Amino acid sequence: MKKILIIAIIFVSAIGVQAQQDAMFTHYMFNTLAINPGYAGSRDALTVTGLHRSQWVAFDGAPTTQTITMHTPIFVPNLGMGLSFVNDKIGPINMTSFYFDISYKIKVTKKASLAFGLKGGTNLMKGELNTLELGDPNDAAFATNMQSEFLPNFGAGIYYSSDKYYVGLSVPKLLENNFNTNEATGSTDLAGEEKHYFLIAGTYFNLTEDIKLKPTTFVKVTNGAPMEMDITGTFIYKNNFWAGVMYRTGDAMGGLLGVNVTDQLGIGYSFDFSTANRTFTYNGGSHEVMLRYDFVFGKEKKIRSPRYF
Repeated sequence: MKKILIIAIIFVSAIGVQAQQDAMFTHYMFNTLAINPGYAGSRDALTVTGLHRSQWVAFDGAPTTQTITMHTPIFVPNLGMGLSFVNDKIGPINMTSFYFDISYKIKVTKKASLAFGLKGGTNLMKGELNTLELGDPNDAAFATNMQSEFLPNFGAGIYYSSDKYYVGLSVPKLLENNFNTNEATGSTDLAGEEKHYFLIAGTYFNLTEDIKLKPTTFVKVTNGAPMEMDITGTFIYKNNFWAGVMYRTGDAMGGLLGVNVTDQLGIGYSFDFSTANRTFTYNGGSHEVMLRYDFVFGKEKKIRSPRYF
């Protein structure tokens, strides 16, 4: 049964996919730049964030994903720039992308701004199909590895933020490229990219002098798949520790823990488990680790006030 499920997942996600492809993260509130270029430069520091997700641990061929993002304001007034790298692997299929981000910020009020962002880069997919154990070892469809060319793409986003809340809309990949997937069959349209639309939002409330509640949400919409929504409530204690719970519609629920080791360094961990599909029977849940560091330059060597977004 496990082998059948693995082959089915690989087949759906890599050979006949025309639906959701972009990786999901429980730490989506720390991974904003990967989906919305308008976020670039918003923290007023050179911010570097790394994320690793191991999904469905103990499940052979389960997805693993890594992202590294960095962004900063630049010397031109109101401009920000960033870089984002994503590596997503499921079974023998590996998707890699690298993007450059730029944003322009307009002050709306003294404490609020609206940023417009553009994202441009390239994607590459490859699959080591000849490493699979098949019922028919002579199946031509699996005899040759899959390899796409570097496929350029671009996207756009808007990001509104104040000292109390934020909201963003974005489409990080506007082009729907086809992958040149399999030399053995000669097909060039076995898999392709699909546009994803993202809505993000969040705010925070002072519950007591020491405790804050930060609710956030992440909505993903794409053709051929159900809308996906993450809803998260995070409690922050003295701006140093956080703990939260999350729910992903039709998929999972879990929890987050984290600590601000210093004003500049934050570390987080999350665990979530499947709730609405049969994969939970065969796996030990999903784990994520997050690291974020703000490099502060100039006369001020520290973050002036806590940043919640």
